[in-house]
Order: sequence, then C-alpha cells, then structure tokens
Amino acid sequence: MLDKMPRSGNRWGPAREDSYVDQGQAIGARLARGDDSALEDAYAEYSGSLLAFLRRYVGVDEAEDVLQRTFLDVWRSAARYDPEQRFSTWLFTVAHRRAVDALRTRRHPVVDVESLRDLVGEDGRDTVDRYADAADVRTAVGRLPDHEREVIELAYFGELTQREIAVALDVPLGTVKARAARGTRRLGGLVAGVAS
Repeated sequence: MLDKMPRSGNRWGPAREDSYVDQGQAIGARLARGDDSALEDAYAEYSGSLLAFLRRYVGVDEAEDVLQRTFLDVWRSAARYDPEQRFSTWLFTVAHRRAVDALRTRRHPVVDVESLRDLVGEDGRDTVDRYADAADVRTAVGRLPDHEREVIELAYFGELTQREIAVALDVPLGTVKARAARGTRRLGGLVAGVAS
C-alpha cells in the first residue's frame, strides 16, 4: 500500500515546491550553457523575491542597483554554476555578496564628537553620550574578524534572525550561533577597551 502513495506532494498531485525547484534548476542549467533567454527567465522568476531580500540589507533606495549588479554578476559567472546545486541558493548567495559589497563601499558621515560636546543642557549631554557610544561601538565592530562582524552586522543592523543569516551566508545554523556568541563576547571586550 505504501508503495502506491506518491513520493512527493499529496493526493492531488506533486507539491508546487518540487516543480518550482525543477524550474529553477532548468533555468540554472540553461544559464550555465550560455542561453541568453535563461537570464531573462531568471529575472522574471526571482527578481521580486531578490529585491525584497536586498531591501533588508541595503535599503529601498539602493536595492534596485544591487539587484542589477546581481544579475550582471550572475551572467558573468554563469559558467561556474553547478547544476547539482539549487539554483535559487546560488542566486541568493550572489545577491548576498553584492549586498555586502554595497554595504562595504558606503561612506558613513562621521560626526565630530568634540563639536557635540559643546551642546548644553541635559538633552545635549545625552546626545553627546549616545554619539560617543555609537562611535565606540562602530570602531569595535570594525575590529572584529570578518566572519564574526558579518554575523553581528546582519543580526543587529540587518535585523535578520540567526536562521535567516544561516541561509544568507550558506552556513549551518550552529556556525551562525557560535560566531554570534564569540563576536558579541569579543565586541564587549573591545568596547570596554575603546571606552577606557
């Protein structure tokens, strides 16, 4: 009796996810062979979800540009796609790398802490303390090892869960948890060292 049951999906037919994965794999295989229309199909199929994904990293204003860079990079590196790998995972990994590149190239305005110290009143002092603390934390985060800094930035500034970080970085959840724990512990020590 069990051997008559469908292997995937339910009694009404195959699960949509199986056909969706197969469709993605087919697009990836065509792309790896250099099929021009495969890039268009990949864009039509995945651009919406990639755009939502990228907005979480780089914000609404920059997400479209990063999406275009992602598909340009996908086209340039299509020959490196392994058809044994899930196409969507490979595509989101490329998008994640382009988002990280975009974040690294940002130039954040630097606030001169000394000019803030001239503010008077209780609110002014609170503002100065917050900016000074933020500057200390920013300096300490910059001194973390890359793999720990990336997890900390995605968790606290990207507002991703550890599970989402694991998917985005394509690493096991346990690895993300370990990096977050070590990174936070190290960050505490660095902030204490910067503040003193």
